[in-house]
Amino acid sequence: MLKYVLDLVDLLDDPDVDGKRVAAHLDSVAGPEGSGAEVTTVTGERGSTDFVLVRVPGRSGRTAGGTARTLGVVGRLGGIGARPEMTGLVSDADGAVAALATAAKLLDMRRRGDVLDGDVIVATHICPDAPTAPHDPVPFMDSPVDIATMNRHEVTGEMEAVLSIDTTKGNWIINHKGLALSPTVKEGWVLKVSEQLGELLAVVTGEPLVTYPVTTQDITPYGNGVHHINSILQPATATAAPVVGLAITSAAAVPGCQTGASHETDIAAAARFAVETAKVYGGGRLDFHDDQEFDALVSRYGSLTHLQTFGREPRES
Repeated sequence: MLKYVLDLVDLLDDPDVDGKRVAAHLDSVAGPEGSGAEVTTVTGERGSTDFVLVRVPGRSGRTAGGTARTLGVVGRLGGIGARPEMTGLVSDADGAVAALATAAKLLDMRRRGDVLDGDVIVATHICPDAPTAPHDPVPFMDSPVDIATMNRHEVTGEMEAVLSIDTTKGNWIINHKGLALSPTVKEGWVLKVSEQLGELLAVVTGEPLVTYPVTTQDITPYGNGVHHINSILQPATATAAPVVGLAITSAAAVPGCQTGASHETDIAAAARFAVETAKVYGGGRLDFHDDQEFDALVSRYGSLTHLQTFGREPRES
């Protein structure tokens, strides 16, 4: 996996990189069939970004008319670069690199004949000159487009579970270098950490599971005026599917707009976890949450889908 990560870091650490060049790289990995990568350029008030979406069909997946489940892998970030303010690939790029490395590995596996049971949809975006934003305790990367736009292009109705990968280093909460797993979030509910995903992450990293607290604020939409640890769980505001955040973390608080702060081995571990998750989720051997327990919670306490919205306008004091 490290090879795919290194190739992508080299590709993305370029002020002229765009979605078409990323798609061409994935095509070269996929072989004669191509990657089928879809590139969509979206322009906002502060610039533009290229969304890249790749569908890797499974042997018994929905694309083939089968019943195997579809996993979504979202590389969440503001931008891969903050030019001209910062020169080079920023820490925030880790989510994009991990997602694209996942796509590259799955496409290469398919080319060689190792086809998974279910479809996998990988989505992220490419912006080498994104703006930055103030945030406590360290500055964040911002984006040329808003979170709702990201969700529209990165979270599809085909995804039956979503693994969201994001650099999560700009905080004092996760004092661990490597990877950390969030609880499962579904329709406004913060559910328990998936034991199956936790066990799988421990196998992939060779270390005990590290998880982190998720607050109600974190699973509400950006733009509502409250603090969010980052955008890792924003896909949960745009789907009824269960969402789990895979955080690429550091033991110290690192700004998302900092260059020289990406650790390729951690990114590779995140991508390996995504690939292994795709194998067992599509094969029906792993779940992100307990359906019966979720239904019991909703039946007893009611729906929390209002947390996926902006809710009521605050009353003036």
